[in-house]
Amino acid sequence: MKSYAFYIHIVSLMIFQSCNNDNINTDEQLPDPHLVKEEMIRQNKEWHIIEDELVEAYVRRKRMNVLTTGTGLRYKIYKTTDTIKPTANTGDLVTLNYAIYLLENDSLCYSSEGVPETFMVNFDNVESGLHEAMAYLRAGEKAKIILPSYLAFGLIGDMDKIPPQSSLLYDVEILKIAKSKK
Repeated sequence: MKSYAFYIHIVSLMIFQSCNNDNINTDEQLPDPHLVKEEMIRQNKEWHIIEDELVEAYVRRKRMNVLTTGTGLRYKIYKTTDTIKPTANTGDLVTLNYAIYLLENDSLCYSSEGVPETFMVNFDNVESGLHEAMAYLRAGEKAKIILPSYLAFGLIGDMDKIPPQSSLLYDVEILKIAKSKK
């Protein structure tokens, strides 16, 4: 019975002590949100520079003659078509075959496997870099598109086959562009 009372006394002291800690000013323990934001921005800028260097090293290693857009998207059209055909605009439906590879090791992540995918440019939930690339491609063309992570699956990847902060290589064939009816 004495040991039971002893344990109650110990638990009571622990509860009293934990209640006493509620008066601690938590503002002193938490970092300044402005400083946290600034640090995250700094780290993101550093990663952007590193990732750009990795992509450039890949392009040199593969001897790819690519065009680079202002966002960092790189592409090479390796099968051209009639330049009279229009490229895709916002709201157009694009049908394509694709294969997605990790840039770091050229491993295949996903493929349409002959079952084309259709999406609406700048509306459907596909990678922002893929939307951007459609402005440079015409129906019948094949291209390799390199998307830095921030134009692909970003900081968290796809939680399946694409790891966080992964640059990707898309090999696409544009089958059809259906112009939107404005």
